[in-house]
Amino acid sequence: MVVAFRRHTLLPLDDCLYALQASIPHLTRSALHRCLQQHGVSRLPDIETDKPKLQRSKRYSIGLFHIDNAKVQTAEGKRYLFVGIDRTSKFAVTQLVDKADRRTAWKFLGNLLKALPYRIQTILTDNSIQFA
Repeated sequence: MVVAFRRHTLLPLDDCLYALQASIPHLTRSALHRCLQQHGVSRLPDIETDKPKLQRSKRYSIGLFHIDNAKVQTAEGKRYLFVGIDRTSKFAVTQLVDKADRRTAWKFLGNLLKALPYRIQTILTDNSIQFA
């Protein structure tokens, strides 16, 4: 009866347990699972959907940095945060500055180069004026 119910309804394990406990009061979750495993219906079949299959994300070589800046409100007032993150290793370098201009962006890039244990291959920015 349990196997036929599962094949007909395709309900998850906990929903099957809840529905069947009214007619089989001593049924436990582990007993139901063992029964379904024994008859080969413990896993629900994959259902075809209209959703596209997930693709693997592109692999990047180490040294591809994304650099950005953001305005931050601190106790001292408005400051700017420069951030550089490697896409592969997730190595991150940050710097909090008072002014976001080309000079501070240039200094940040110098500090980034000093902090890295490897060579930068590519730098991606949002084309803001500081990185122009």
